[in-house]
Amino acid sequence: QGLGVEVLYLNPIFMAWSTHRYDTYDYARIDPMLGTEDDFRHFCNEAHERGMKVILDGVFSHVGSRSPYFQSAISDPNSPYRSWFQFQHYPDRYTSWWGITTLPCVNKLDPGFLQYIIDDSYSIAVRWLMAGADGWRLDVVDELPDEFVLRLRRRIRQVKPSAILIGEVWEDASNKIAYDRRRRYFVDNELDGVMNYPLQKAILRYVRRENDGSEFGSQVMTLAENYPAPVLNACMNLLSTHDTPRAINALLDPRDGSRDDLARRQFSPEQLVWGKKLLKLAAFLQFTLPGAPCIYYGDEAGMTGYRDPFNRAFYPWGEEDTELQTFYRSLAYLKRSSPALRRGRVEVVAAANGRVQFLRQSEEQTVMVFSNASHEPWTVHYAGRLLLGGNLRAYAPDSVTLDENGFCVMA
Repeated sequence: QGLGVEVLYLNPIFMAWSTHRYDTYDYARIDPMLGTEDDFRHFCNEAHERGMKVILDGVFSHVGSRSPYFQSAISDPNSPYRSWFQFQHYPDRYTSWWGITTLPCVNKLDPGFLQYIIDDSYSIAVRWLMAGADGWRLDVVDELPDEFVLRLRRRIRQVKPSAILIGEVWEDASNKIAYDRRRRYFVDNELDGVMNYPLQKAILRYVRRENDGSEFGSQVMTLAENYPAPVLNACMNLLSTHDTPRAINALLDPRDGSRDDLARRQFSPEQLVWGKKLLKLAAFLQFTLPGAPCIYYGDEAGMTGYRDPFNRAFYPWGEEDTELQTFYRSLAYLKRSSPALRRGRVEVVAAANGRVQFLRQSEEQTVMVFSNASHEPWTVHYAGRLLLGGNLRAYAPDSVTLDENGFCVMA
């Protein structure tokens, strides 16, 4: 709450065998490591009293091989769960997620599975909304049939009209093709938004100086043109996730490697100072572009980490970078208090030579955003009030000079 967060998105919380919990054991039970259902209800109540929402991670493409659903299916040919799974040779060969046998895939349109997850009066989707959740993020939504996603959205809206449904999509979701089918996420109003990985890649590449800004500007406008405005404003704008390296690592050292190699890599104090400067510029763009900025826990405290498992370390209690935290609070306040940044249209005015300028405009407000990823100072002439800025060399009523990695937003 002190950071200015309005929505909490949780990775899977249901009982599982792994620590990441994407191998669900029991959809109806909170993992005992996290607490009880009463704890969850209390948690949601406390969040709601603070004006915050809670979104859960729905992993409905597959379950864990040790789950009672799958164990029943392979031990009893007459099990009501057998039709949930596709066997090539019963009971030892079956369809699994990406060939990982500990993650047997579910027949998403099986009547029994639909009843259990969606349709029953106390189905899994309904049960946890009634317990306090405000919506779902769908894991690997491209592996869920359109019929399943639309059915789920309609059901959760019946129970809670304000419930939100977000999908994990790594590409442009407006023209996504999965398993030879063009998906209808927005055409049929299936999803309220998606995880904005295309924007993540564009921001990171621009801030790393991998292009002059033109590619970044083109990607911003492509998404703005392809996504309906309500969807674009509901997308999760990411810099880091549990599936990608942390932002500082992605900005300083995007190279991949073996786990042993990644475990040995370390940044010097000087590199970390530079990495945090780059992070500030990236976060500024994350918050000023259309969408809901999503902070992966600890990024605001200066955490580092390469890809899984190094990006999932515990939060650095008592060792946070307080200056970086203050900066993120400023970004959250800016986003929350600016109608143009929350829901205004976007128009890229200039994007070249490392310098980017874009307009955000709503009925109530017009703001102009400037970003300088070039090595040279950039003086911009714009008569307006400075709402937020960083790495500024000079500021006058009608002009601002941005140093390298400088940025500002003016109204």
